[in-house]
Amino acid sequence: MALHLLKIAVGIEHVEHLQQVQAARLERHGRIIHVTRFGPRRADEVTDGGSLYWIVKRQIRVRQRILAIESVQVGDAGKAGDVTVKKTALVLDPELVRTVPVPRRPHQGWRYFEDNDAPADLAGSGAGEEAFPPELSAELRLLGLL
Repeated sequence: MALHLLKIAVGIEHVEHLQQVQAARLERHGRIIHVTRFGPRRADEVTDGGSLYWIVKRQIRVRQRILAIESVQVGDAGKAGDVTVKKTALVLDPELVRTVPVPRRPHQGWRYFEDNDAPADLAGSGAGEEAFPPELSAELRLLGLL
């Protein structure tokens, strides 16, 4: 069973905005990575089919498969001199898979997310939500109409 990570997409307004930001990173670096201070202790489970589920505007909206977890050295802009700090990079699949919107409270950092707690992919949900804008689908789901 895969283990997933849950992360808030800070500063992201909507899924299309996340796509734009990541497309620029892909063009600039040749791959999409998300750098975080600490790596997951259960990295083997996460890289064995796990995904990073993004919370956008207080709802889980999209996921990306985690391809690898690497250690990287990055410059620390807040310190004097040429100081580098060891951090963790989550290497992500460029494909963003929309999920059934699920409300989620804010938290710091990332959280583990079990496979059985993961929201269904929107295309595979069978709810016919693709016909509605994401915000309307989320509102109808909250009202119990989808």
